[in-house]
Amino acid sequence: MTDAAPLLEVDAIETCYGLSQVLFGMSLSVRSGEMVALLGRNGMGKTTTIRSIMGLTPARAGSVRFAGHEARQLPSFRIAQLGIGLVPEGRQIFPNLTVRENLVAASGNRLGNPDPWTMEKIHALFPRLSERGANMGGTLSGGEQQMLAIGRALMTNPRLLILDEATEGLAPLIRDEIWNCLSLLKAKGQSVLVIDKNVENLTRIADRHYIIERGRAVWSGTSDELIAAPELQHRYLGI
Repeated sequence: MTDAAPLLEVDAIETCYGLSQVLFGMSLSVRSGEMVALLGRNGMGKTTTIRSIMGLTPARAGSVRFAGHEARQLPSFRIAQLGIGLVPEGRQIFPNLTVRENLVAASGNRLGNPDPWTMEKIHALFPRLSERGANMGGTLSGGEQQMLAIGRALMTNPRLLILDEATEGLAPLIRDEIWNCLSLLKAKGQSVLVIDKNVENLTRIADRHYIIERGRAVWSGTSDELIAAPELQHRYLGI
């Protein structure tokens, strides 16, 4: 962690789908260089929190501040331009573009990163993408698509990388590659907000954790604090 002030600060947001309210005063923060995990059972509001941050399902109340900007009422493309890269649940790569075209389509260094992500660096991070560069995105395996989705987000040179279900449904060897990738990004000082169910790996690399229950953050703390609280893991995560 490098900065005391939060890079991302979500304060008491409330979000609805039609008349159905999902978030009830949800709050969290991510500092520059920090990796933060969002935990909770299915249906508790984790993905909705991410969608609210990105403006895909705008919050009706509260505040979303990123890098000093109030973002709650901005359109999603403007929020992305502030420096947030999203790896969405389900990956959502472009199936009719090649691997290389998927990466090039998103590339840019809007914020002037002095050591920007390039095609070569993505290939070094995920050699499989170099091997499959001419293949259409839709022909890749689920694990390869997840690598491509991460690479595509990194090619925007984000200040904050958000991953929704980072390893959900992936084969064990691919999951290991994704966790190794996240460890490398952490070592590089990349700010990350991640949703995943693998508490063991998250407590190994994340700085802090939030547990969501019914649209609220009911607990937050460090990895050591979460490891030392098995009753929390049992009550809220079913572990």
